[in-house]
Amino acid sequence: MDEVTQPLAGGMGNQGQVVRIGDTVRRPAGEHSAAVTGLLEHLAAVGFDGAPSVLGRDEEGRDVYGWIEGDVAVPPYPAWALADEALAGTGRLIRRLHDALAGFEAPPGVSWSGERADPRGGQLICHTDVCRENVVFRGGRAIAILDFDFAAPGRPVWDLAMAARMWAPLVTPPPGGDAEAASACARRVALLASAYGLPATDREEFVEAIVEAQKVGTAFVRRRVDAGEPAFVAMWEGRGGAPWFEGVVEWMRAQRQPWLDALDSSSPR
Repeated sequence: MDEVTQPLAGGMGNQGQVVRIGDTVRRPAGEHSAAVTGLLEHLAAVGFDGAPSVLGRDEEGRDVYGWIEGDVAVPPYPAWALADEALAGTGRLIRRLHDALAGFEAPPGVSWSGERADPRGGQLICHTDVCRENVVFRGGRAIAILDFDFAAPGRPVWDLAMAARMWAPLVTPPPGGDAEAASACARRVALLASAYGLPATDREEFVEAIVEAQKVGTAFVRRRVDAGEPAFVAMWEGRGGAPWFEGVVEWMRAQRQPWLDALDSSSPR
């Protein structure tokens, strides 16, 4: 009997195209597939078990990866995905990923996505999209990161900043968000950085990177809205369009000092 094809819920960009068949995940191959394959093969070779295993291509030309058993949060997010331990576990997992990629040299001739790349560049290949939908949990512990489609060279603080803008707010703060929400966000920014083990010397660069990451993230969404992609159009319009997204960037600019204060206060005494 043929195995059932199960569409996987998750990110907005590949809705309905990423499927599970048995113990495998199939996703459309793209121009960056060779780069991602090289990265994942490196991770496997150095013993990092927190990413999909590469199983080749299927008869339809899709990239095939091993299925990772566990829980992945999708909207509306369950309470466990909003808890501090999920955030801290994600920070620790990102650090493990970065350590495993420290010696990675990309295969010659491959290309990386520029969609969410660090404007300043860097030597580390960053995931750039460690959102809740791309982290697998098992028994409440963050065990794996999925979907390396947007991986690109950058700085470690860039990858952490991209994660912070999606994980630290319990909800995306509206422009002019209230003081309680702002305080909670600052605490969670510090929690993520502490769990990652961010050096004190990188704090200011990290905070600046969060604001820049939000701008890059907004531009990423806007390109898809302009292309008429339904999920992005609905999200853009539902949140109030350009004024709302621009307001979030300004809100984040205003949080830079509170975030730095929270980072300083989280240091061991």
